[in-house]
Amino acid sequence: MSASPFDHPFLGGLFGGSYTGPLFTAQEDFAAMLRFEAALAEAEAAEGLIPREAANAIKRATVEYVPDAEKLRAGTARDGVVVPSLLDGLRDLLPADQRPHLHYGATSQDAIDTSLALRLKKTSDHLVYGINELVGRLAALETRDGTLEVMAHTRMQAAIPVPAARKIHSWRDPLERHCARLERLRPEIEILHLGGAAGTRDKLGSKGPAIAARMAKALDLNLVPHARHSERDGIAEFAALLSLVTGSLGKFGQDVALMAQTEMAEISLATGGGSSAMPHKKNPVQAEILVSLARFNATLLPGMHHALVHENERSGAAWTLEWMLLPQMVMATDAALRTGTELASSITFAPRKR
Repeated sequence: MSASPFDHPFLGGLFGGSYTGPLFTAQEDFAAMLRFEAALAEAEAAEGLIPREAANAIKRATVEYVPDAEKLRAGTARDGVVVPSLLDGLRDLLPADQRPHLHYGATSQDAIDTSLALRLKKTSDHLVYGINELVGRLAALETRDGTLEVMAHTRMQAAIPVPAARKIHSWRDPLERHCARLERLRPEIEILHLGGAAGTRDKLGSKGPAIAARMAKALDLNLVPHARHSERDGIAEFAALLSLVTGSLGKFGQDVALMAQTEMAEISLATGGGSSAMPHKKNPVQAEILVSLARFNATLLPGMHHALVHENERSGAAWTLEWMLLPQMVMATDAALRTGTELASSITFAPRKR
């Protein structure tokens, strides 16, 4: 039985199937790291740093490679990262004289961070799609019900009547701003990492910039002057953006739950959860999930800020903390967008009783 609520046999039903979850599986991670190794070998051969025969052999090996899960698990427990064991498996597929050219001038963090960048590129594409889908549903809700009058509440007390559009804009407008924020942020996270042992590309010499440029083009990633091994501000800002998205959706869910209370009846929901003891109830489950996911990401975000603190050129502890937290935040955001879209489609505003 999975320990993660996102793919738990029955708790996973609260969050639906995840598109982003598979992006953080070992299979996707390996595939991205193998793309890194193939691009590295090709770029180095093109710049004359390794023989063309070696690059061709390495690229073939990345296609033929079949992970040995037990060896990789044991190697990661020993080394703290999977890359040394992954490279051992690739070397076994290479002629002896070509093995020294594998991973030449790179370090484990280059492969792992570039793998993350490749997968965050797909993640961001999906988040942009999800945000726009939800914005569209809320716009349709405004078109249908926006002129209806509802009671505004300040500090949980009735204030003045307002159009339903006022409520809907407070749900929709932050999402549009978050989408713009994400587009501005993407060049800071979808980047090639190629720094070598201590971030200086020492083994690549004068060919380092050209090799990096070739790799960035091949992998469709942004090129930065140096690998950001210990500079995690982009990743932390991405995590903050995730929390902003789920926070705004939590506000949407909280408002809906309050407006759907029996005593208020300002909106009705086409779907709702049943009760084992009170069959007359229609619980606002989707709205509640949005609140839970907002609090979940807000709880994890400080951990991502702790992960900013790298000792010198690389930290095993801070880096590992990222691996534990960021995938969960991504999956929570994915789940919130999907749940929010379903909720927006189930809402009907009720005319205010005078």
